[in-house]
Amino acid sequence: MTSLFDNEGKNQACTVIQAGPCVVTQVKNQEKDGYNAVQLGFFDKKETRINKAESGHSKKAKTDPKRKVIEFKGFESELNLGDVIYVDHFNEGEYVDVSGVSKGKGFQGVVKRHGFAGVGQATHGQHNRLRAPGSIGAASYPARVFKGMRMAGQTGNSKVTVQNLKVLKVIPEKNILVLKGAVPGHKNSFIVIRK
Repeated sequence: MTSLFDNEGKNQACTVIQAGPCVVTQVKNQEKDGYNAVQLGFFDKKETRINKAESGHSKKAKTDPKRKVIEFKGFESELNLGDVIYVDHFNEGEYVDVSGVSKGKGFQGVVKRHGFAGVGQATHGQHNRLRAPGSIGAASYPARVFKGMRMAGQTGNSKVTVQNLKVLKVIPEKNILVLKGAVPGHKNSFIVIRK
């Protein structure tokens, strides 16, 4: 993340994203595939990492095999196989939704994972229980722990969508998009941007 000053002199936190060029690697239609969609590929793959299926798929589009391939609906009539989409598809001032895989935080306790308060202070005989979850069961009935009980466990590393991020700046010569706020995922991770 970085920050930019707007026209009013306010400092706004923003994220810089390389958003293209994306190549149309396949156009799906109702007759052949059962649904309409367009498949976009981004970021060339190393030759040593390519299998024959990927190389054959990319030869149809007359492009290099791509590392990330995503399907979108609603563009089928506008795009053809091999077309290239650049960052100028977006306009400054509009709002977009960004999807990605959030940072993995490993196995976490209930205070970090769910925001439990803990005991508060170590008085009244509390020993080493400041961040513990407390009691989770009921009594002899139901004699079990209910499903969905908030407990410690794996945190992060899940698909997250952040909605309504404003496009602050579009830099077409470098295919860079500057969005207001944060996007999910670590540095250099792949994300999907939708209008």
